[in-house]
Amino acid sequence: MDDKITIIEGPPPTFEVVDEGWSTGVLEGPTLYGVALTHLRTFNGGELVERCYRAWKKRQAITLEYRDEDGNNKTAPIVAARSANTDEGEMLMLWVRLPDEEIELAIDFDDEDGDEDSDDFEALP
Repeated sequence: MDDKITIIEGPPPTFEVVDEGWSTGVLEGPTLYGVALTHLRTFNGGELVERCYRAWKKRQAITLEYRDEDGNNKTAPIVAARSANTDEGEMLMLWVRLPDEEIELAIDFDDEDGDEDSDDFEALP
């Protein structure tokens, strides 16, 4: 039986690509996957982390169920979980496995001076 953690309200989760040594161990398989981290506000983070630990102890999968920006239902296998209290309230941090095509990288093109609008070309009079 697959267990799941479902996001029932709020915006779709945002995912940050994880490029740490431990994450490569969960990438093995016939499909290319990446590990991504999402931060979620919750009222019962400790309970949700415990649910993950119970599933893993039984060698069962546990997934994150959410809606994407288009309103489609999506799921992602959870590979690690942590709960923490912050100034904003209790946060649940979930590391999930996503197919490479679903991971979007944001690249910042700031130059050394921090001026985002500067060009390498001279302005014409």
